[in-house]
Amino acid sequence: MAAAESRLLVMYASETGNAMDAAERVGRQAERGGCPAVDVLPMDSFDPSCLPSERLVVFVVSTTGQGDPPDSMKEFWRYLLKKNLGARWLQGVRYAVFGLGDSGYQKYNFAAKKLDRRLLHLGAEPIIQVGLGDDQHPSGYEGALDPWLLSLWESLNQTTPLLLPRMSDIINPDLSILGDAKVEVIYHSSDKAQQDSNILDSKNLIQRARSMSPALQFYNNEKEPHYMLQMVSNQRLTKENSDRDVRHFELESPSSGITYQVGDALDILPSQSPSAVDSFIERCKLDPDCYITVRAKGRVKVSKVSLLNGFIDRIKLKTFVALTMDVASASPRRYFFEVMSFFATSEHEKEKLQYFASPEGRDDLYQYNQKEGRTVLEVLEDFPSVQMPFEWLVQLTPPLKKRAFSISSSPLAEPNQIHLTVSIVSWRTPFKRTRHGLCSSWLAGLNPNEENLIPCWVHHSSLPPHPSIPLILIGPGTGCAPFRAFVAERAAQSTPEPTAPILFFFGCRNQDNDFLYKDFWYAHAHDQGVLSLKNGGGFFVAFSRDQPQKFYVQHRIKEQSAKVWNLLKSGAAIYIAGSSTKMPADVTAALEEVICQESGCSEEDASIWLRKLERNGKFHIETWS
Repeated sequence: MAAAESRLLVMYASETGNAMDAAERVGRQAERGGCPAVDVLPMDSFDPSCLPSERLVVFVVSTTGQGDPPDSMKEFWRYLLKKNLGARWLQGVRYAVFGLGDSGYQKYNFAAKKLDRRLLHLGAEPIIQVGLGDDQHPSGYEGALDPWLLSLWESLNQTTPLLLPRMSDIINPDLSILGDAKVEVIYHSSDKAQQDSNILDSKNLIQRARSMSPALQFYNNEKEPHYMLQMVSNQRLTKENSDRDVRHFELESPSSGITYQVGDALDILPSQSPSAVDSFIERCKLDPDCYITVRAKGRVKVSKVSLLNGFIDRIKLKTFVALTMDVASASPRRYFFEVMSFFATSEHEKEKLQYFASPEGRDDLYQYNQKEGRTVLEVLEDFPSVQMPFEWLVQLTPPLKKRAFSISSSPLAEPNQIHLTVSIVSWRTPFKRTRHGLCSSWLAGLNPNEENLIPCWVHHSSLPPHPSIPLILIGPGTGCAPFRAFVAERAAQSTPEPTAPILFFFGCRNQDNDFLYKDFWYAHAHDQGVLSLKNGGGFFVAFSRDQPQKFYVQHRIKEQSAKVWNLLKSGAAIYIAGSSTKMPADVTAALEEVICQESGCSEEDASIWLRKLERNGKFHIETWS
């Protein structure tokens, strides 16, 4: 790593890989412009106490959920919030922040905006204004990134000419020079490798493959212990003729107990279609049965002696591709097309790839690639003259990522089982092609009677609410998943001693088609159940399409204004879960209206009241797109 005084440091905090991709582009452009030293690092690999010794830092951060920073930024952010850091702590540091967000969310690019303000308060000097990438833009976040980068280099070129002397090389890069891949692949003799790999079970094989992948090194909990769970129930919750397919899955461990708590999520590693993996390997002219070691360049070299004595991990190439490289569901990044252009032997294909990789072709690439959900395999098939070396494919193919699902069961009520409530994802592209979500479709196709072990990691959340705290739960659609767990847990806890009441607001389109867990809710709303009116709780449902005028959960909340306010006055915690579009903002506005109406305060005071609740850990929003 270069000395802080002479380098440009680029740090990123990524949730899906977009921020990492954008940060790497910043690094590549700086190197092309002649920057003598560039380091691109994930934020959680940098010691924040060393930040004052840096001179030029570019931050690229995404925003998740309702304005939250990615997991990889949380420790760094906590450090920046320390009260003993003075207003001159970062004096002499110049910085720039680019955020990746979605203006459809209420707290658009919140993480980037907060970081920018905090750096300024600590005495750092902004090079240019914070850049705000927007997924709603016709070109995605790149619509803002390209002009923002140009402004960044122009500003640095004027103020720090010795660091970035050649603007022309950044604006018009020499596309005849590719450089080397950042990944190296070592090939092994098959006899020795076969002998080593035969002793691995499927759990160890997954850990070996994914710990070997450079692209997965910076994703959280890859190295944490995981479970191999068996599906024991696959039940459709929506009617067969409904256009929505929502499933209830029950998973259990054949060998050991499962440790989790309500509010946790389950990360699942989906299986790719074997035929898609075979097609990718065949298209790329790879040997599926050879054994390889993959690692990032720059690691300590392994001697020939250690290779001969078997001290190095190795894995079958086909297994590595299947477990780490998303070849048939994720779209490649823009740099993938630039690198492809170097290996195209057809002049027509080379020109098209270079156009796609250029600022002029950005919008057309976005329509061809992201909007259509084109996969790595489909892109390679569209450019048959391209033969990319495996090192570049490993570096540039999006990693096969785990998918997170809210757990909808309670360990008290269902020991050794985890239940999930999953919407089976499918959509139509602008060119009318049907796409299917990789993980949800794979789960839906599993037969509980067959031996299918599912790789899972428990993703722990904050501590669940104490049984003595009243709850106001709002979860339309599959947003009800975590609240099924909350209700089941309270029911189990209420047997030995009384628990605080729960108000639950559920919403769906039609009473007949998608009223998820109808019998479960009504069972707990009757007699002395935890949702019963007798116990101070209540279950209220809104069917949005069963009448001419659409009716949503926020309308039910306002109808039950007095009940909501009484529970809030007695110290209730609020939990909202579901779609990330308009629902969270509409529900929050309804709650503010309830507070205004029942307490007589102003709208501003109602908003402050909810923010205080959030600071005290009693107002939670969990959403997904």
